[in-house]
Parts: sequence; structure tokens; C-alpha cells
Amino acid sequence: MEEKYNDLRLAERGARVSIIAYISLSLIKLGIGYMSGSKALTADGLNNTTDIIASVAVLIGLKISRKPADDDHPYGHFRAETVSSLIASLIMIGVGLDVLYNADHSIIFFKAQAPDLIAAAVAVFCALVIYFVYRYNKKIASKINSSGLMAAAKDNLSDAWVSIGTAVGITASQFGLPWIDPLAAVIVGILIVKTGWEIFREAAHNLTDGFDKNELDNMTKSIKKISGVKNVKDIRARIHGNNILLDVIVGVSADLTVLEGHIITEEIENNLRSEFNITEAIVHVEPDV
Repeated sequence: MEEKYNDLRLAERGARVSIIAYISLSLIKLGIGYMSGSKALTADGLNNTTDIIASVAVLIGLKISRKPADDDHPYGHFRAETVSSLIASLIMIGVGLDVLYNADHSIIFFKAQAPDLIAAAVAVFCALVIYFVYRYNKKIASKINSSGLMAAAKDNLSDAWVSIGTAVGITASQFGLPWIDPLAAVIVGILIVKTGWEIFREAAHNLTDGFDKNELDNMTKSIKKISGVKNVKDIRARIHGNNILLDVIVGVSADLTVLEGHIITEEIENNLRSEFNITEAIVHVEPDV
């Protein structure tokens, strides 16, 4: 488990990078958006302010996840990471809906005003910055299987595309199409809500002990290849933070000794750990009759 705790510390570093980046970018976007009169850039900046809150929620969840097991949490506190992803997704959805409301209001009460082109340059610059943050966080999240940091990375990528869309809208307004700028703000809001919903759905799936059936099928096939295993009678798995916990019942020959059955279970556990990164597997052996 010490390795898992070290992985969480690494994920915390990624969350801190996101927080620093979002604080800087939100200040830039809100300032330039206000001075240039760009609705889309202002909406993008508002999105980044909520990303700060969401990233802080992920960071807190990662810190709680590092708490060791106790009497109330015999499996540890790893699921706090998933809960933080759920909270972050709700924040994103709420702000996305607010951005949509304000953008629609701007379209209904439209006033022709083309934002300064500097707003587009700022949007492109911010898109590049947050894209590199996305690459950094995604690399760490994939390496340590962190759902919380992966949620932050998905938010990073969404923000990069949002900023590109903002730049397109602002640039188009320079060619006599100023209505495209508030329309771009609508697209920004839709992308925020979409990303938030995807993160919410994945977090809720994990918290309700959902697991990918195809992955279970692959594990079953792998277990059946082990010498001595005649059948896989039952297999269940669940996500616990950045861990995968597995329960499996295998059928073996009724003539095996206890020691021979134990050797098979150890081989199954080692195989699952190396091939599927299973943190803990409980293997029950039954006679296949």
C-alpha cells in the first residue's frame, strides 16, 4: 500500500499545477475579457475560476485518500478521491449552466460590438498553456491510475478546446460578425456541462461499484489459462480510489491438496497483479464437480 500512497502524493503535485495554472489564466482572461468586451473570453475566464475550486476539491480528496486504514475504514480512505471527482463535476455543471444563461441573455439583448483582437491572442496563449498542463496530468494519472487526477486532466483538455473556440469567435467578430462572440460563449457553456457530466457519470459508476464487463471478461480468460484452473465460477471487481479490488471463485480438481490449491491461488493473484494492476484479489478455490 505504501506504493499507492506515494502515487497519491504524485497526483497531488498534478492537482497543484492545475490550481496554479487556473489562477493565473483566470486572472488574465477575466481582465482582458473585461477590457476588450469579449463575452466569450469572460465566460472562459469564469470557467477557469470554477476550475480552481474543482482542482482544490480534487486536491483535498487526494489528501484524504492518503489517510491510512482505521476502525471505520478497513479498506482505507481511497474513495475520497472519487468523491472529490464527483464534487468537481457538479461544480463544473453548475457553472456551465450559468455561462449558458448569461450567453443566451447576451444573444437575446444583442449589442453589436467586436472585441479587441488581443482577446483572441490571449485565448490562444491560454489554450497552449492549459494543453501542456493536460499532457502533464494525463501522463501522471495514467501511470498511477488516478481517477481524480484524470478528471482534472479531462477538464484541462476541455478548457484548451474552449479557449480555441473562444479565439475563433473573437477573430470572426473582426470580420463583421460580432454575434459569433456571444455564440462562442454558448459553445463554451455546452462544453463545460458536457465535460462535467462525463466526469460525474464515471465517478458515480465507480462509487456504485460499477466495473467494465469487457475488462472482467479479459480477466476471466487470463485466469482460465493458468494451469490447474478448470473453470471460473464467479468474478467481481470494483474501483476503490486508484485501486482495483477483485473477488473470484475458481473451480479446480477435487483431488488437489490444500497446498496445491494454495499455489494456484498465488499464481492467479500474481498474474492479475502484473497483467491488470489488481491491488488486492481474494481467490476462493472450489472443487469442480
